Amino acid sequence: MSTPKTVQKLRAEWITPENFRRYGQVIFPSNDGKSFDAEDAQLLLDKGVPRFYIMQLHRRGRNFHTITRHVQCTQCLGSLFGKDWLMAVCPPNNDVDEPAIEDIAAFRIPGNCFIKLEVGTWHAGPYFEHEVVDFYNLELSDTNIVDHFTHDFLKSNNLEFEMV
Repeated sequence: MSTPKTVQKLRAEWITPENFRRYGQVIFPSNDGKSFDAEDAQLLLDKGVPRFYIMQLHRRGRNFHTITRHVQCTQCLGSLFGKDWLMAVCPPNNDVDEPAIEDIAAFRIPGNCFIKLEVGTWHAGPYFEHEVVDFYNLELSDTNIVDHFTHDFLKSNNLEFEMV
């Protein structure tokens, strides 16, 4: 007989540059012609060919049990058409192959900005309640082949998360 999984609720906070700083950056619109500064995405894409594409995702819900990280590049994600979405993150800890459960946080992200994940930031998402959302994604062309490390909480802890 198997033990029923535990579902841990994560309260999703509206994202701000301050509350997301441990995990990366939040980039909001700026005036055209503004000079490059610390408010712009600080990218690390020098270990391969950058890939910028639009991925179409269908109703993803709010629950997850896997979380992924990339240790060779930053990653940028943003929704199109102003749709809000959810993302769970855990700070980089590149010396350990498992994210710290107590450090996982969830964010609600409005459709007028994008996020840049720091190298090594664990992330689960995007998640959303809409039928379909198109996301732009900036990473390396082979990120999902050679730089994709996933931890499965169902296997390790019989645990699933729900963003509320």
